[in-house]
Amino acid sequence: MDLTLFDDDKLLDEAHEQLVRKLVDFAAQELQSADDTEMSITIVSDDEIRRINREYRNTDRVTDVISFAIEDGEDEDLSGFDGIPENIGDLFIAPGKVREQAQDYDHSFERELGYTVVHGFLHLNGYDHIQPEDEQVMIPLQEKILSAYGLER
Repeated sequence: MDLTLFDDDKLLDEAHEQLVRKLVDFAAQELQSADDTEMSITIVSDDEIRRINREYRNTDRVTDVISFAIEDGEDEDLSGFDGIPENIGDLFIAPGKVREQAQDYDHSFERELGYTVVHGFLHLNGYDHIQPEDEQVMIPLQEKILSAYGLER
């Protein structure tokens, strides 16, 4: 898994950026995701994630994470070339909202950040929680990954 992390405004400190990187690698290993995949995570302000949510999801509110999975299969044409990874998509994470949720749920910021990263990562890998039967798969898997990594409630 190749991860590109964008945090131009330095909304996360170096330790939390490292947590994000390590957790994505760990989650990819847990899912046995292909080594030849890539994704990006962009760290944004609450205002920016609200704008993205409004523009692309027609929802005018701040959220912790927005995922944009690549599902059109266009990258499949490149899969036969050595060294060109398949792009699974992009995550946008708002640490301000993550901090707020950590307080609301009485979690550490690290636990809530981990929850947010793994949640978005699972979405990029085809998991969802809209239907009850899908939620019964995704949420326990998310908790399993977080617990195995050491980010327990």
